[in-house]
Formats: sequence, structure tokens, C-alpha cells
Amino acid sequence: MHYLLKRILYAIPVLIGVNLITFVLFFMVNSPDDMARMQIGGKYTSEAAIQNWKIQNGYDYPYFYNEKVSGINSLTKTLFYRKSMSLFTFQFGLSNQGRDISQDIFVRMRPSIALAIPTLVFSLTLNILIALFTALFQNSFFDKAVRLACIALISISSLFFIFLGQLLVGKIFQWVPISGYQSGISAFKFLLLPILIGVIASLGSGIRWYRTIFLEEMGRDYVRTAKAKGLSDFTILINHVLENGLIPILTGVVVIIPTLFLGSLIMESFFGIPGLGSYTLDAIQQQDFEIVRAMVFLGTLFYILGLLLTDLSYLWVDPRVRLGESS
Repeated sequence: MHYLLKRILYAIPVLIGVNLITFVLFFMVNSPDDMARMQIGGKYTSEAAIQNWKIQNGYDYPYFYNEKVSGINSLTKTLFYRKSMSLFTFQFGLSNQGRDISQDIFVRMRPSIALAIPTLVFSLTLNILIALFTALFQNSFFDKAVRLACIALISISSLFFIFLGQLLVGKIFQWVPISGYQSGISAFKFLLLPILIGVIASLGSGIRWYRTIFLEEMGRDYVRTAKAKGLSDFTILINHVLENGLIPILTGVVVIIPTLFLGSLIMESFFGIPGLGSYTLDAIQQQDFEIVRAMVFLGTLFYILGLLLTDLSYLWVDPRVRLGESS
């Protein structure tokens, strides 16, 4: 419990720091006046109209310190406090277009998750299985062929697979639509192609990474001991090598966790999927700080939660971590 509480307390300054950096970077590029001109529609907008827009949207405060008031209000009646600190209570507010950001996130997270989770599961399963067999049959024809294919896959941009998949599967054979999205069971035909492309694009780097992990484990003393006891190579690979390789595998998976929520910018954009990835990209293009800050905050939060889950999983898979925590 102490371990978990300590990790949670570490997350608070990280979230505040990320919010601060996002705030500074965004307003270094776009001042509230620039945002008002873009939303109202023109660089020749009057100062009165700009000021009215800023008041209506809460951008009429100083950035970090308000000299017009005293005490704690000098910090709370600022743009940073009103726009960023409310995120910690999950009050995302309204976008610059007046839309409820929380409702948009709830609606758009479902297509993103429906795309990301199957892609992650199938990619992880195929990467680990193929890497295990290449490690088992090291330097065989199968291993050399897989390594050559991995180099080819790494060398090819994922955009190539998107264009090729849309051309072959969507245009020529017309098996599935190449753009759009429908909720419910109909979503399957819209997600099948991007999931397939996502899995194929991940195989090159994934197989090489996991193969390196398994080969390193196979050279350790416990593997030689298991072989001396008469255990088969396949048994050693599954019961020992795979289990001991879980720690670097879990570390790699945690990096992908934010994408389960935030979606894939490239996939969602090219296939017209109304997920959170395209939602974030549209907000950046429209200079909508309300949406950008909410999405950056959620991305950071989910990444921290992923790290926390990874640390907890270490307690489960590695006895050394359990012993260190108990001591």
C-alpha cells in the first residue's frame, strides 16, 4: 500500500508540470487575441469584438499572476489556474465552438478503443509467437527469412501499407469500405482493414525486439540448468524464457497504453474514423486550446496509470521486486 501511495504522489507534480509546459507552449504560439481573431473570423476584427470574445470564453485574465487582486486570488484568478487546474477534477468545460468536451470524449473514445485494443492484442500475440519460434530455431532458414522480412517491414513506411490496403482491399476487391465509421456490429467492416494494417506495420520492429529479449534470456544460466535436467527446448522456451522475458515486454506495452485511449492520428485520419486521434488533430489545426489541454492531460494521465500498472505487474512477475518491496 505504501508503494502504491508513493507512486500516486509522484504523479501529481508530473501532471502539473505537463500542464504548465502545455500552457506555455500553446500561448507562446497563440495569444488569446490570436485565438479570438481566428474564432471570430478575420484579422481585421475590432478590438471590442476581441475583448468580448475573451470575456465570454474566460481568456480575459492574466497568465499566471493577477496584480488587480490580493491574497490567494492573485493566483486563482489567472488564466493558468482557470484553464488548467480544473482538469484535476475532470472539468473539461466547453470547446471554443461551444461543444461539451466531456461528451465529445465519451462519444469518440469508443471508436478509438475499438481500433486500438484489437490492434494491440493481435500485434502483441503475433510478435511474441513469431519471436519465440525464431529464437527457438535460431540461425535456421526460418529465422533468416523472418529477419529479412522484418528488415523489409521496418524499411517501408506505414503510409505505404495504408495506400496499398485501401487500393487492393477497398478499391479493387471492394471487400470492406476504405473510409467512414458506423457504431454497433457494423463497425467491424470499417475497422477490419485499419486493424490489419496496424498489425502488419508493427511486425518488423516488434519481432526483432522480442527476439532479442528471448535470445538474451536463452543464454542465461537457468536455461543451461534446465537443459541439464532433461527439459525439452520448447518447454524451456514457454515455461522459463517467456516468463522471465515478461518484464521488458510489460515495459514496452506501457508505452502503447495512451494510444488505447487517444487513438491513432494516422489511421483515424486516413480511414475517416471519428476517434480521439482525429479529434485532437482537428483541435490543433483549429487552435482550440480547451480541447488540446484536455487531451494532453488525459494522455499524460493514462501514461502515468500505465507506468503504475507496470510497476504493480513487476510485483507479480518478478520475485526480486516483491522481496525488495517487503524489505
